[in-house]
Amino acid sequence: MLKFRYNFITNMNIFIVGPMGSGKSTVGKIISDELFLDFYDTDEEIEERTGASIDWIFDLEGEDGFRKRESEMLEEMVQKNSIVLSTGGGIILALSNRELLSSRGTVFYLSTPISVQIDRTSKDKDRPLLKNGDPGKILKKLDNQRKELYKSVSDHVVETENKTSQEVAAEIIKLVKT
Repeated sequence: MLKFRYNFITNMNIFIVGPMGSGKSTVGKIISDELFLDFYDTDEEIEERTGASIDWIFDLEGEDGFRKRESEMLEEMVQKNSIVLSTGGGIILALSNRELLSSRGTVFYLSTPISVQIDRTSKDKDRPLLKNGDPGKILKKLDNQRKELYKSVSDHVVETENKTSQEVAAEIIKLVKT
């Protein structure tokens, strides 16, 4: 039996940015299911293509090597149409990446308190930036460095505190449909 997917949103890309632990991938998958759009995650795509974990790439190539791969993946992903793309937390560090995101889709920033990020990342050992030091201090430092960049690239800021992933996704879908 053939299944046909009706896509009422054509040629629209939804890009999700935010810090690690903000729920970008989970929310992105919900949105893609609800709107019948293809879902991609830059980190997952990098891992699939290289056959290596992000953690391993960081160990072998350093953060600069990973960021180069991330930028190359973004350049490829933004050429697609009608997708939901969840990005790595540091993708906004490069001006060229921010320009690509802004010019090729609607960007949603999932603003998430540090305490929530700590809770969500505490059991995940595949977070290379959290390996060497106090996660709370590291996440606070990253927040200070990146928050304004997230805001500058975003069309919409979505607060995630005290919301389920489904509620965050529903808020984004409502914004997309208006």
